[in-house]
Amino acid sequence: MQREIQASNKVVSMEYGDSYIRKRMEEDGGLGSRSVHHHGLKQIKVRRETDDESGEKDHQEPLSPMARMFHEPESDVYIIVSVGFKSPIDPDIFKTNLCRILLKHPRFSSVQVADEKNGGELKWVQTEVDIDKHVIVPMVDQQDTASSDKFVEDYVANITKTKISMSIPMWDCHILNLKTSDAESILVARAHHSLGDGTSFMSLFLSCSRKVSDPDALPSFPAATKKPRSSAGLFWRFMPDFLLIWNTLVDIWMCVATSYFLNDTQTPIKAPPTVAFTSRRIVRRTFSLDDIKLVKNATNTTVNDVALAITQAGLSRYLNRKYGKIKKRNEAAATKEISENNLPKNILLRATLFFNLRSSPGIYAIAEMVKKKCKAEWGNKIGYVLFPFTIALKDNPLDYIRDVKAKADRKKASLEANFKLFMATVFFRFYRTKVRTINESRASVLTFKTCLILD
Repeated sequence: MQREIQASNKVVSMEYGDSYIRKRMEEDGGLGSRSVHHHGLKQIKVRRETDDESGEKDHQEPLSPMARMFHEPESDVYIIVSVGFKSPIDPDIFKTNLCRILLKHPRFSSVQVADEKNGGELKWVQTEVDIDKHVIVPMVDQQDTASSDKFVEDYVANITKTKISMSIPMWDCHILNLKTSDAESILVARAHHSLGDGTSFMSLFLSCSRKVSDPDALPSFPAATKKPRSSAGLFWRFMPDFLLIWNTLVDIWMCVATSYFLNDTQTPIKAPPTVAFTSRRIVRRTFSLDDIKLVKNATNTTVNDVALAITQAGLSRYLNRKYGKIKKRNEAAATKEISENNLPKNILLRATLFFNLRSSPGIYAIAEMVKKKCKAEWGNKIGYVLFPFTIALKDNPLDYIRDVKAKADRKKASLEANFKLFMATVFFRFYRTKVRTINESRASVLTFKTCLILD
């Protein structure tokens, strides 16, 4: 899953999943270990017997189908964001600001309980929040920069092996006052995906920040713009609509084919069917956001396009080395750098790419997103597509960007993401099918995270 956050001039890409602080987290945060089979903590079952002054029962909002799906074993997903700061974090000030801003949002001050009168349906119920259970400040010794970077990676990797208890709101923050190669301190924030998607959390993050020029003012939110429709002839005016319908039909057929017989090529990085239950290791790489913007502006693309092109180029070079070593496994030259093209032809490798499906795309102030019937509402308003990577060695690096842009524009001119969201909602509501894993079991599932380094 691709996430993008534009800070000042650093972007760090992350993947998932190793061990170190589990005991500490169980003591401080009431966290349960995530077993190999994802047997999580039992859901709390409560019976609401108290009535309010008007004689009506307390209103409990049920979880949306997408939010409930994120509690399924194969789709039990947490969002983890790592933020670097140029100065140490004061835990007391941090907790005070959380109580003043974050806890006003109902999702961060509610527990998810099972309504036993309604077949165990999960509902949001307001509760008192013990901030000390959600803000964890481990005691760490200052180390050299290389060791500090390794410590942070191990710490975050271990978080991916644990769950947050459903007896408390499903989020927490970890303050690491440890100097690394990128920052003076690190904040690791984690929230269960049922609370919201990346757009929701980005809006929340920006709403918790202030302008440097005016410490009391919220940051400016970019306004979404729409391209004007062409004033050409009738045929060309409706051509995009025809392409939208055609592309959608083709993508639906590919979705059905993937569900039944279309497999990705067996490569060294193809995930096994049990990938959802295996631990994963964090990989961190730092890129200059200014460099990415420079390439973006020069090629008339987006930051997403450049990030995907970097990923596609990196995977191509990695697989070329892997296949080269397989070919020369029994030769002494297996360890030397392999420059020739060792890639098999026509490799089919796809990644899961998520789309924001709100009727009004973009980043909005949190005050707007929590309003009912808002076009940029809070929650999980996302769908996904299977994005095909072209695994090949190219002489011109810009060819990777051109290739990714063409495929991204093609996916945007389709309702594949909307279709999969609709099918996931329908199947989960009526059949409780783990829809999200149908296509992913046959595809090379690659997910991508991004974290911030604030200068």
